[in-house]
Amino acid sequence: MELAERKTAARKAAFERRKTAFDAQAPGAAGKLSEILAGHRGVPCSGFLPIRTEIDPRPAMEEAAAHGPVGVPVIQGRGQPLRFARWEPGMALVDGPFGARIPEAPEYFEPELLIVPLVAFTRAGARLGYGGGFYDRTLQQLRARRRTLAVGFAFAAQEAEALPLEPTDQPLDMIVTEREVILPA
Repeated sequence: MELAERKTAARKAAFERRKTAFDAQAPGAAGKLSEILAGHRGVPCSGFLPIRTEIDPRPAMEEAAAHGPVGVPVIQGRGQPLRFARWEPGMALVDGPFGARIPEAPEYFEPELLIVPLVAFTRAGARLGYGGGFYDRTLQQLRARRRTLAVGFAFAAQEAEALPLEPTDQPLDMIVTEREVILPA
């Protein structure tokens, strides 16, 4: 099986696990993420506005926004890195590419900590995304300039024993689930 086929199969299985976890989730899924962000008060960070069955980081993002800039990703176009627009609770949002909501009047900045959505992850810090490579390109660009922390945020059920990877895939520095914080070895 080719790499692309293995990634497609891994995504399909992970989407099924994620949907099951999403349907069964209890309140407070972002509690561990809030604890991590509390240790980085004031550091410019970016979260994401959840789509479909993604775990919701907004409670933690709201707390972080009281202490420093918080943004959300904005897709500029296929093959390009993401930009990050400042986000605040209750601000006006519009539909962006791929169904993600974005600020109506974007004010761009560069985060130093990114809360990264994902389809699947491993304890070693591997991440399987949606296949567009947006976060991989963005993390590579940001990390070339300065230390940038990538925190994967997902349901524990999205963990995989192994994932098909490419040399361009950027590792996660930490994975946070509704149950635990995982620090890759």
